[in-house]
Amino acid sequence: MASPAPIQRMQAPLRRTLARAAALSSRSYATIPSSSSSDPVASQPSSSQSQSPSQPSPAQQSSSNTTTTAAKPRPTYFKDASVAPFSNFLPTASPAAPLSPSEAYTLRTAEVGPAGRKRTITRLPEWLKTPIPSAGTNPNYAKIKADLRGLNLHTVCEEARCPNIGECWGGSDKASATATIMLMGDTCTRGCRFCSVKTSRAPAPLDPHEPEHTAEALARWGLGYVVLTSVDRDDLADGGAHHFAETIRRIKQKKPTLLVEALTGDFAGNLDMVKIVAESGLDVYAHNVETVEGLTPYVRDRRATFRQSLEVLGHVKKVKGSENIITKTSIMLGLGETEEELLEAMKELRKVDVDVVTFGQYMRPTKRHLKVEKYVTPDEFELWRKRALDMGFLYCAAGPLVRSSYKAGEAFIENVLKKRAGQKGMSTEAIGQALAAEEVSKSL
Repeated sequence: MASPAPIQRMQAPLRRTLARAAALSSRSYATIPSSSSSDPVASQPSSSQSQSPSQPSPAQQSSSNTTTTAAKPRPTYFKDASVAPFSNFLPTASPAAPLSPSEAYTLRTAEVGPAGRKRTITRLPEWLKTPIPSAGTNPNYAKIKADLRGLNLHTVCEEARCPNIGECWGGSDKASATATIMLMGDTCTRGCRFCSVKTSRAPAPLDPHEPEHTAEALARWGLGYVVLTSVDRDDLADGGAHHFAETIRRIKQKKPTLLVEALTGDFAGNLDMVKIVAESGLDVYAHNVETVEGLTPYVRDRRATFRQSLEVLGHVKKVKGSENIITKTSIMLGLGETEEELLEAMKELRKVDVDVVTFGQYMRPTKRHLKVEKYVTPDEFELWRKRALDMGFLYCAAGPLVRSSYKAGEAFIENVLKKRAGQKGMSTEAIGQALAAEEVSKSL
């Protein structure tokens, strides 16, 4: 006689099949009411045709069976049978009237999440929305991206999720386009609370061919202005200063007329490394203070301080002279800074003779980063731009989508070089000589 255990194992699949069939047969479906059941008048029998329910006629029984079969609801998985009117999907006959500035700048909120756990979020303001770039419709954008992948180069535009990547890379005029190359890899040794670049205590070693690849790519693109930036490499003895300087020298050898801006870190306060980069032949030395002094410990990595950044910017002027190089910095707004703190930061920047300052809206990369305390309106950015110029800055770019490298070539060429050319004797002959030297190098 077989033991009960094997019999139970043999019967288990059959029990599961029967249980599944019973569950399916008892499932309730949402139904779409038929026309006969939706009309209460039609479903009521006429008084002239009513008979005793105890003795129905054969004809009435046949009619009743037919009606029951026709009125049987059709099962469906659709849970919401209500459909919006077709007019909701059509454009209005007349375009909507433009909003007033007060209405346009009003922040809108929305409730998201499941029932019982809904939370209120702030919608992104209209002035911060940009179109998504497409390589299929923009050949310049597609070419730059393909060259970057082919030469194993990185850009801060991609790593930091910049909203202006389509405009900077995809401009029709390549001479005024801007590319921001990120040197020394895509992994940083610091962890600032506003930045989405990957972090690690031990990043990959430097690529010895990167300076040559970078110079080759930039000469091939035909750009008029380039920004070189890098991750912080505190794991290196020199912080990557020699690698940075070598890249700039290679670029100037291949294309002397290309304007180069170097956006560097603070090299852990080592001013000798700052000097190496400043003397490499660049046109603009940039280092971002990022925010006001009071918020620096909460926004930036603990190894970066506001005073250390001021020392870097001031030392560049001491090395090259006030007339021979342009220094630049950038500040994010919307992190909780006050008007007094921002004015004080601008005064400190002027004390070290910073020439160019940019203001942009801080935008939270992910939920793991600092939240946005305030969305600054375009009118407020314009106010800060005027204040910066009144304080003596040579040029200021301010706007919600302005970044340290956003359209840097256009801003520099049109607002700084031309002004310096008139004030400090940079004549057009010097530019002509550089162009002639480039033509000679091409012919060789």
